Amino acid sequence: MKSVSVTDAAASAPACGATQQDACFQRLRQWIGVGRFLPGERLKIRDVARDLGMGVMPVRAALQRLAAEGALVNVPNAGVMLPLLSRIEFDEVLQVRMLLEGEAAERSVPHLDEQQLARLRALAQSMEQALRERAAKAYLEANEDFHLLLYRAAGLPTLLALIETVWLKVGPLSNHLFLHADALGCLNQAHNDVLLALQRRDGAAVRRAIERDLFVAGQFLRLSCSADAAGARPARKSARAGVKPRDSATDKPR
Repeated sequence: MKSVSVTDAAASAPACGATQQDACFQRLRQWIGVGRFLPGERLKIRDVARDLGMGVMPVRAALQRLAAEGALVNVPNAGVMLPLLSRIEFDEVLQVRMLLEGEAAERSVPHLDEQQLARLRALAQSMEQALRERAAKAYLEANEDFHLLLYRAAGLPTLLALIETVWLKVGPLSNHLFLHADALGCLNQAHNDVLLALQRRDGAAVRRAIERDLFVAGQFLRLSCSADAAGARPARKSARAGVKPRDSATDKPR
């Protein structure tokens, strides 16, 4: 099947209903964020539309918006693809994440109530169980919810929007964590440190724990990046760790 370039989609965008466009955009954004697609994977509009249960036009419009955000790239003669990060690019993204997410985490501390703290503890337990069972999908979903709950509590929508946009850069790599056995024993340690720091209402310690969480996971994800910034190439399906999208079209990605 011939792939359709994102740049071919512009003329079709106004023909779609805004509500359906937005639902399609949010769903695809979330799929990218939780690793539904792999780095370098080629996306065909008709295949994506079939998976979404939507028409071709809202999918074209959504892909155009995602390309504008940098979540997708349009490669000549290859169609729409997920970008491949080089290690240099990944290191930059990781530094940005540590700055933005550390700030959001620290700023959230005075605003979290007991119900939210209990939810964070439950999510940390869910992540621990998922790691024991090597359940990538369950771990990544609980991890996403943990971070989103924490950052949303800061009450800084512009900061949160920046964080979610940066997440699109690394989402396709996320399920690669489960390709590294050494990662499974340490991925939840920083979350437990976050909870301990929250009990003390120590914002600086919460920031340090989140930065450590991102850094430790980043060292494993970095191994899946290319050594240079070579062009995108199709990813092998076998590399996927079994992560599938959620049903909600409004879920935000990690």
